[in-house]
Amino acid sequence: MIALCVSTLCFTSCKDTPKSIGQPVVTFTKEGELTLYKATTDTVITTLDIELAKTDFEIQTGLMFREKMKDHQAMLFVFDDIRERNFYMKNTRFPLDLIFLDHNKTVVSFQENAQPLDESSLPSHALAQFVLEVNGGLAEKWLLEVGDKMDYFEYKLIK
Repeated sequence: MIALCVSTLCFTSCKDTPKSIGQPVVTFTKEGELTLYKATTDTVITTLDIELAKTDFEIQTGLMFREKMKDHQAMLFVFDDIRERNFYMKNTRFPLDLIFLDHNKTVVSFQENAQPLDESSLPSHALAQFVLEVNGGLAEKWLLEVGDKMDYFEYKLIK
């Protein structure tokens, strides 16, 4: 910043100062792996790299402000309790499928192709402890059904 003061009159120039502050750039951080299984055959549907949302801040922020996510990536919300869940797409810039799972890691419902930036409620319509967010259209591509299962593990960082 450049400031020029003459007597009691000051002029300020902010040529080197950014004109606006944009949203933060958030990138995917692989924190574990998740596998979805068909309930009827126990065969693998897909394996995903996951980012975890466990803290209040992570849960509230989710995939907000991100431009995209690869098809082999997902965000897994892990809650301490099991109850009906309601999500929305505020500040989420790409379509998502939301997969709701109970405490046994069984798919209880899903919301497909949730539209970007839509703040309408996306309810689980069932008791859920986990919510898996993947790119829109993948649940249909995978032929995902209520009753299918998931298993996941998270990386434990040793400091």
